[in-house]
Amino acid sequence: QVQLVESGGGLVQPGGSLRLSCAASGSIATINTIAWYRQAPGNQRELVAASTTAGYTMYADSVKGRFTISRDNAKKTAFLQMNSLKPEDTAVYYCNYNSSRNTAWGQGTQVTVSS
Repeated sequence: QVQLVESGGGLVQPGGSLRLSCAASGSIATINTIAWYRQAPGNQRELVAASTTAGYTMYADSVKGRFTISRDNAKKTAFLQMNSLKPEDTAVYYCNYNSSRNTAWGQGTQVTVSS
């Protein structure tokens, strides 16, 4: 089993930055994918960014050039650096772990972009 805990959310003004963290514990597979999703009120959960142990990364078009996903495998931690934040980035952000053995979700962290 894998457990995920997100942190780093908060209130930020438009144009500001936040860095989300996702700490993993438990039985981490050597090959896995870490992803960040977000869900705004009334909307479906959407994929924001993903990173594999092989070094592949992908981003939603809406965040390309503004968000960066990274990971420290030794510390079992993933990050989402969010720059140039916009009000439409407001959502609960979730960390997701996926391997051939199991899948896990964090509890979510609120990000609010407002002046």
